[in-house]
Amino acid sequence: MLNKVLIANRGEIAVRVIRTCKEMGIATVAVYSELDRDALHVRLADEAYALGGQTAAESYLNTEAILDAIERSGADAVHPGYGFFSENTDFARAITSRGVTFIGPPPEAIEVMGDKISSRIAAEAAGVSGVPGRSQTLVSSDEVVAFGEEFGWPVAIKAAYGGGGRGMKVVHSAAEAHEALESAQREALSYFGRDECYVERYLTWPRHIEMQVLADAHGNTLWLGERDCSCQRRHQKLVEESPAPNFPDEIRQAMGAAAVKVSKACGYVNAGTVEFLYQDGEFFFLEMNTRLQVEHPVTELVTGLDLVAWQLKIAAGEPLDFTQEQVRRLGHSIEVRINAEDPSGGRFTPSPGTLSRFSQPAGPGVRLDAGYLEGDTVSQYYDNLIAKLVVWAEDRESARRRMLRALEETVIEGVATTMPAAEAILAHEDFANGVHSTKWVEERLDLSDLVVVANPSEPDATGKVAKSVTAEVDGRRYDMTLWLEDTGPVVATGAAPAKKAKRGSAGLVAGGGSGAVAVPMQGTIVKVLVAAGDVVSAGQTICILEAMKMENPVNADKDGTVKEVRVAAGDGVSAGDVVAVIE
Repeated sequence: MLNKVLIANRGEIAVRVIRTCKEMGIATVAVYSELDRDALHVRLADEAYALGGQTAAESYLNTEAILDAIERSGADAVHPGYGFFSENTDFARAITSRGVTFIGPPPEAIEVMGDKISSRIAAEAAGVSGVPGRSQTLVSSDEVVAFGEEFGWPVAIKAAYGGGGRGMKVVHSAAEAHEALESAQREALSYFGRDECYVERYLTWPRHIEMQVLADAHGNTLWLGERDCSCQRRHQKLVEESPAPNFPDEIRQAMGAAAVKVSKACGYVNAGTVEFLYQDGEFFFLEMNTRLQVEHPVTELVTGLDLVAWQLKIAAGEPLDFTQEQVRRLGHSIEVRINAEDPSGGRFTPSPGTLSRFSQPAGPGVRLDAGYLEGDTVSQYYDNLIAKLVVWAEDRESARRRMLRALEETVIEGVATTMPAAEAILAHEDFANGVHSTKWVEERLDLSDLVVVANPSEPDATGKVAKSVTAEVDGRRYDMTLWLEDTGPVVATGAAPAKKAKRGSAGLVAGGGSGAVAVPMQGTIVKVLVAAGDVVSAGQTICILEAMKMENPVNADKDGTVKEVRVAAGDGVSAGDVVAVIE
């Protein structure tokens, strides 16, 4: 058995691993950046070591600093979590070459499957067909155009060493190809440390179905069941569930068998996920994530297995003690990702900041995996996942209703969150009927009227403040929120009920047609697309802002001529900073 595990990660996944280690009697070591000195994962670990720096590149992607922490702590194993170095072959080899156990697959398996291009080739060799695409690294946008002209638009550019939607751009025409490839490469380099990309066909109305696999070093490889991850925005998942709704069992069995074939083809060991796109009764291999997935809790609740515990056991050389026939799947589980993003109007813009309030849900069948507590700060420099809310019930409809109840109980203030969007998803008849796809949120779900508030105590753009009011009308109690001038406490007597404001998001409107183009959040300018004297139209992109590892266009708010550009690539900006003036 392992004695001391260093978790080379942060946030909720570091907390998740620490908790299972503690239950198994394994000592834990945390690492942290300057900004994470007092983070929850640091507070929970038995030991913690500073990496220095603020950005991911300066800290959690600093190999030498992590190796130094391993040596100083005496850790005999490293858990990479997800993101960062979790699918980095060089990092895995750097760990194992020092005689330290890497809690994940062999470096050779990461090398094959961590690279999405070579994983396509390996899957095809194993007899599992992938989404039509080019199995070579893109050298120029001309190759994207050639592929689009041959297979039809739109096409998808993807990070070869990425996942989770990072470094993925959908290209609708030849005119978009150059800028899309540059953007994908920048995101991939920022998040994964490598900028190689490839291109593939973009399906019209697919579902994203993935298979959890577990393999030991004794030749046993099992599939545990599928997860439907089709509710996405910007190709990043919002809601996941297991089992997949309206999913034929014969497809489930075939997909599970295909996942095992792909895993065995690369000599896979430990927990992993084989991802597929499913459309019109067919499924296509998408990629293999050679790590623990963010959405692993839904599989845990349905199967009753602790996947982190099995990762640790397998890394210690233990065999699986159950067979494929003994894998049980009971009931239904749904997970909602709570991200620090503002979904107002369907925009999903990053929203870093401090959690001034975090009231957590409870009750039967409810689990919350959080990386933050009230008072903690969500930084612009890292992924924006605050927590994962997961429920289990005997059937899907009961799980759906339980999740809506749990979301209603969860209150976060200080940053905008995706919870109001999740409520809209869960309440929609398309989701209830299981007829959604990966494009459903952005193409069918109407969030245009979604306006909610992150900081009820702060005035909005009109100078009004959200006041919580309790009133009685004909003896019935009503809780409501009213937007009023900031004049102190509100007393309501006999008033008709007002619509209760949503918590966890704030509408940010930059410029308001004034010509002063402002950024809606803290971040870093990665590209400026205009110069003084340029004629622009309302909605035209002025610059690209990177915040929380996502690129966000900052657009002109009116037609006119650019009078002044106040930023350059590499500049850091704060929410409300004016980056350009249009007259």
